[in-house]
Amino acid sequence: MLSNKIVPLIVAVALFMENMDSTVIATSLPAIAADIGTDPLALKLAITSYLISLAVFLPVSGWTADRFGARNVFRLAILVFISGSIGCALSQSLTQFVIARMVEGVGGAMMTPVARLILVRTVDKRELVVAMIWVTIPALFGPMIGPVLGGFLTTYVSWHWIFIINVPIGLAGIILATIYIEDVKAEAPDPFDARGAALAGLGIAGLVFGGSTLGLKLLPTGIVLAMIAIGAASTVAFVLHARRTPYPIVDLSLLKFPTLHAAVVGGFFYRAGIGCLPFLLPLALQLGFGLTAFESGLITVSNVFGALGMKTIIPIVLRRFGFRSALVVNAVISAAMVALCATFVPGVPFAWIVGVLLVGGFFRSLQYTSLNTVAYADIDARYMSRATTLVAVSQQLSLSVSVALGASLSK
Repeated sequence: MLSNKIVPLIVAVALFMENMDSTVIATSLPAIAADIGTDPLALKLAITSYLISLAVFLPVSGWTADRFGARNVFRLAILVFISGSIGCALSQSLTQFVIARMVEGVGGAMMTPVARLILVRTVDKRELVVAMIWVTIPALFGPMIGPVLGGFLTTYVSWHWIFIINVPIGLAGIILATIYIEDVKAEAPDPFDARGAALAGLGIAGLVFGGSTLGLKLLPTGIVLAMIAIGAASTVAFVLHARRTPYPIVDLSLLKFPTLHAAVVGGFFYRAGIGCLPFLLPLALQLGFGLTAFESGLITVSNVFGALGMKTIIPIVLRRFGFRSALVVNAVISAAMVALCATFVPGVPFAWIVGVLLVGGFFRSLQYTSLNTVAYADIDARYMSRATTLVAVSQQLSLSVSVALGASLSK
């Protein structure tokens, strides 16, 4: 069926827009700061405000999709995201820009888990591996092409275009979703867990925001540690609350499924160790090698070609070796490829850097696709929305931990 083939592509395009936007801004901060009359360091608030907005609204995404329909929420999420993008492009002050980024975060928070929910509910499980390949490509491609595109547009056109390009992409996604995506929703949505949503939002926001700013010297260390402590306390309070309520906003009881448990816990440690690479590598190439933002982006895009090369091989590897063997062996290989990045010092041939990134992207693509697929292997349809929310929250937390560790170790 055409719809079963085009749905993963629609989801992939939307996720590419969200993933690219989260990194495209990094190379453009100095130009944006100069244009709106603020300090580039202060403009880092635009990044952290996006993370907070994303973290707070992630837990409610699954319930919202069940209550109002996955297609409706997906289209609304895209619309909110491009509205925030337009707001960023039109901003004339730091306050306006930060608010616009928070609006983008709301759209991004609803977009990612709902997109996966649409996928697992509309695509046959026998075709889920291939479908998940299209979902993981944006996660790899977006962060790598973001610095390249951001550097190019900022240098040769205008920084405003890094946000304006989201408009036609988003509108195309809304139109295609209306035509091809079924409006799947739960027949009897669970009651809304308001207390759980507040505790989870506060806990995730504290951990994500505090973890993301730890070591970056954006705020006093005491304030950052206080936010992390509040986030941790709220998270503990949520866990205790979730045990007592039959319909928690983030259902930790789903970890009883071995495949979901392996994907969430194992995936957390994998992303925590590897997720900071797209953020730290461009900085290393610019500060350590003296390259421009555009030049460093051209090198880091090597990861993307490696990921694309693995796309056609993943189903063959999984059929031949199975998920468990592929995940274990590939995790070791991926860790080795990250370790080789320690050899990136001034004087090392760029061919070596490109080669390591190319091969590393190849194996990371296999790991991300396998983790995203095996997570839902044993999940019944009635638990799908809760599972996608749990996976999305764990991934966001793991990436925050990775960035925090990377920033602290690179001081």
